[in-house]
Amino acid sequence: MGNLEKFLSLSLEKQNIIIDAALTCFGTNGYKKTSVSDIAATAEISKALVFHYFGTKKALYLYLIDLCTHILMNELDKKFDPTVTDFFDRIKIATSIEISVMKKHPAILSFLESAYFENDDEVKADIKAKLESREGERLRSKIAFEGTDTSKFKDDVDPRMVMKILALLTDGYLSKMSKTGIDLDALCEEFDAYINLFKNNFYKENYL
Repeated sequence: MGNLEKFLSLSLEKQNIIIDAALTCFGTNGYKKTSVSDIAATAEISKALVFHYFGTKKALYLYLIDLCTHILMNELDKKFDPTVTDFFDRIKIATSIEISVMKKHPAILSFLESAYFENDDEVKADIKAKLESREGERLRSKIAFEGTDTSKFKDDVDPRMVMKILALLTDGYLSKMSKTGIDLDALCEEFDAYINLFKNNFYKENYL
């Protein structure tokens, strides 16, 4: 067992050195190929200290998923404007907030991208459970639908189905990025174009 309380009692600067090292190593090499020795060397601390704080490589990895998710959700909670009622405007705002977090913490994007496609049996089920957590689902649903004017959609269009299409679109883009590298500005531009296309096709004419 690790001693997370001891880790959290470190200065934020020291915590961030270890966290950034772990995010970078896992994000670059994946779970299986990353060793605690790699992380310790990158953070310039002893391997024993990493084990002291987190206990196991798996515990550290899952802690990082929780941490990244918390950072993203915290920013969305703080900066999202709930007075906006247009479905697609809300999606654009949320995407913009998420991308600004990624720009501020580049290691988070490469780590989450890597985790999203991680297939190692030791962590695969845990990752799936965390990425599909009720808390995350609650926030996504709140952003998309709480206070949203869904009457703008054509009568035969299900807004929840549109949300699923957008999720699949994001999955596809992440998959492409894992092969071609990450360009956040291009992602934002392309995503905006898709949003505008959906809006033009799924909204009633008088709302365009």
